[in-house]
Amino acid sequence: MAQDAQTSVDPDHKLVIRNIGLLLSGDIANPVLDADAVVAIGGRIAGIGRAKDLDLEHAHTVVDANGTVVAPGLIDSHVHPVAGDWTPRQSQLNWIESTLHGGVTTMISAGEVHTPGRPKDVAGLKAMAIFAHKAFANFRPHGVKVLAGAPVIEPELEEHDFQEMAAAGVHLLGEVGLGAVKDGPTGRKMVDWARKHGFNSTIHTGGPSIPGSGLIDADVVLEVDPDVVGHINGGHTALPDGQIRCICEGCKRGLELVHNGNERAALYALRTAKEMGDLHRVILGTDGPAGSGVQPLGIARMVSMLSSLGEVPAEIAFCFATGNTARLRALDTGLIEVGRAADFVIMDRAQHTAGRTFLESIGLGDLPGIGMTIIDGLVRTTRSRNTPPAEKLPSVVVG
Repeated sequence: MAQDAQTSVDPDHKLVIRNIGLLLSGDIANPVLDADAVVAIGGRIAGIGRAKDLDLEHAHTVVDANGTVVAPGLIDSHVHPVAGDWTPRQSQLNWIESTLHGGVTTMISAGEVHTPGRPKDVAGLKAMAIFAHKAFANFRPHGVKVLAGAPVIEPELEEHDFQEMAAAGVHLLGEVGLGAVKDGPTGRKMVDWARKHGFNSTIHTGGPSIPGSGLIDADVVLEVDPDVVGHINGGHTALPDGQIRCICEGCKRGLELVHNGNERAALYALRTAKEMGDLHRVILGTDGPAGSGVQPLGIARMVSMLSSLGEVPAEIAFCFATGNTARLRALDTGLIEVGRAADFVIMDRAQHTAGRTFLESIGLGDLPGIGMTIIDGLVRTTRSRNTPPAEKLPSVVVG
């Protein structure tokens, strides 16, 4: 499919998804819905329920789910985009489209730090943040919603700089700690300024990941008090278990687990959140592109890994990659609710999995077979070229 620069949606376009075998809501409080059909109009969900009770007539696009699983499109809470569908970090094209084939329909920038010659002066970093925000708002690679424009803070910033960026639409803060601000008091002051002007903030957690970054330990994280504790399992080097537990217990913000981190530390953080009754705080990212490369299946792999080794029901693990992120990041995606964006991934259990059902296959650690992605009510991909083949596939029967 060609890249999609068009971000507007026909307000009259009607999508119907019928014959759904299992509908995952993304809502950790109610992860499975009693429904077999979804209707979307103008790119937003208009109806959820039994086909006999919904208006399915006069649809422009009808998808027969063929008894497969429909879930909200997956969200990658931690990426480092640069320009369009290209990353200089790995000199790779079409990494975003490849990730779409892994079921991810929304990506959130933690800073455009791999931009060659990234400016660190105030005027330059503001200009780059505003440019990235507007560029990805105007041009969505293959329809994927890349929420970009996340400035990495430097000590010279003042409150009016955040106000200026907010007025231009910037609402994300890059990882605190990737710039020269690495101490708690300065980070807290700037996060408070950013929060006052509507920013959602993230902090680097653990050892340095790239030249220029540094160790950010529990004391700094707790003092800065960001909205999301970025890669609490390290990116890649994790903090000691005691500090991870200290962060989990000492704040009530989002706890982000990433693919490009320490897997053992991810499971420790998950168990700690589970003991605390705080699984609603757990969200997922890849932290790519990075030195580890690009991980098109990174979010799906995290869901399966956390479900199988972390002993979390699969339907709950999918909430980490959908509704939890939506709520902590104030997004209109990630939940199957009336009024939300009509972004879906349609999946089934992989061929030859030992799992007797889709959820059991995820709980055994297998990846799902992805059969279709839909963004804003429009079919973007059909059978994934990256996942294992699914036992059953959806099909477009009208449109």
